[in-house]
Parts: sequence; structure tokens; C-alpha cells
Amino acid sequence: MKIIIAAGTGFLGRNLERYFIEKGNQVYILTRNPKRKNEVYWDAQTLDKWKDFLEDSDVLINLTGKSVDCRYTDENKKEIYTSRIESTKVLQQAIDNCINKPKVWLNASSATIYVHSEKHLNTEENGIIGDDFSMNICKSWEKEFFKVGHDEVRKVALRTSIVLGKNGGAFPKLLQITKLGLGGKQGKGNQNVSWIHVDDFCRAVEWIIKNENISGPINVTAPNPLSNEELMKKLRARLRMPFGMNAPLWQLEIASIFLRTETELLLKSRNVYPGILVKNNFRFSFPDIDVTLQNLI
Repeated sequence: MKIIIAAGTGFLGRNLERYFIEKGNQVYILTRNPKRKNEVYWDAQTLDKWKDFLEDSDVLINLTGKSVDCRYTDENKKEIYTSRIESTKVLQQAIDNCINKPKVWLNASSATIYVHSEKHLNTEENGIIGDDFSMNICKSWEKEFFKVGHDEVRKVALRTSIVLGKNGGAFPKLLQITKLGLGGKQGKGNQNVSWIHVDDFCRAVEWIIKNENISGPINVTAPNPLSNEELMKKLRARLRMPFGMNAPLWQLEIASIFLRTETELLLKSRNVYPGILVKNNFRFSFPDIDVTLQNLI
């Protein structure tokens, strides 16, 4: 296949690129800073020469968006919003101009679209979508993505949970704080953590591409979320750390200022279930956290 990954130089993009190239596919990366032969310049806002690479492609994967790991200042909020909406909009314009359009377009979204939930398990069918900054970003993103429909282009929004891998994302940071003796629960510790192993993320993306009957929003997450307290306990056990200091809310609020991030990233309860993947017999290589930690550590 000919696969285009927009904003493919980050953690998820690098893993997807390697995964698909190892399977013999042709992968091109749209990026602001092209450094390799398969990387093409784009600014995620305006049509340019990059649009020609979409012609005769099989798959478009859009991962564009400013990281939410920042302080939610007015300026950052605006950039979080515009980076997602503008990139989706300009990719739609490029596709509209294609004679031979991509067969499938996978656009990033987030499991954060669902409300804070400690009891209710959010599937695609019965998930509760709320109304705050993060959820509204996801809603606006998906609305822009699904606004235009093409019979030739199948669209899937990837409502992805926390992706665990050795070479980026949240996991190396969790390892580091646990090794420093700070791997206790964060806040009350009863907030759920929905997660997926990076290998299963890549396999799920491939599975969605191959299954032509799959479209719309898809929860890309492992089937067994667990509490923050339980996750940190299992992580300490795997690292043979006899203790881990808890971080109460007031400490997290202070730390988040110095780390220039938001406590929501740690404290929101993401209780999400991959209903469509499970219903359609997708098989996870890493369905539970114990197997995942054994593989990653």
C-alpha cells in the first residue's frame, strides 16, 4: 500500500511508519521539518506540493495536533484547537482535488471525548460525551472530519487512549517517577486508566484499514482499563520498588505549574472499552496490563 502519515514524526507516527514499512508498504510522512527522503514539507494549513502525494494513495492517517501536555492558557487552547481543525480542513481540500482519492482516511481523535467516569464503561455505542474544553476539542475535531462525505473515501476517527511503548509517550515518564520512589497513586487513585500497547495500536490501525465495513468513531484501547492506584502498584512490583510516595491533589496542582502541564492528564477517569474492535473479533496481543508490563520492562 501507499500510506501517507500527516505529522508522522512523533511517537505514534514513528511506530506506525516502522510497522508498515516492515510489511513492505510505501510510507510518506508530511512534516514541518523534512529530513529524510520519504518526508515531505507541509505546514498543516495550506495546499502545496504535498497534496500530490495523496494522489493514488491507499491510506491517509492524520495525527496532527499540538500536544495537550501543556498549560491551558488562552494561547495554547487556541493552538490546540486550530492545529487540529485546520489540518483536517486542508487535508479534506487536498482529497477533494484528487482524481484517485485515498481509499481510507484515519483521523486522530481521543478517548478523552468521554466524560470522567469511574463506573460507566464507555463504548462507541453508549459512551457519554460531555462538555468541557478537552471534550469540546474532540467533538469539534470529529465534526470537522465527518462534515464532508465521499463514497470513495471511508473515514474512521481513532478515539485513542494512552499508548504505552518504550520509545516515547507516557510510559518512559511513568518508569522514571517510579524508579525515583514517586510511583504511588496520583490524587485519590480511583480514576481509571484506559491504555493500549503500542504494538496493538499499530495492529488495530492495520486491522481497521483492511476491514472495509469499519467506519466512524472507533475506540482504540485495550479491553481492560484499571485504576491509577492499581496501575502504579503493578508498575512498582514489576520494577521491584518496595515503596512509592503518593501525590495528593494539592501537590499535583503545584507540580503541574512547574512542569507546565495540567492535572487533568493524570486525574481524569478514562473508562473506555473497545466495543467495535472486540465485537468484530480483533485479537489483542496485549489485552491486560500484566502482560504489557512484562513485555515493556
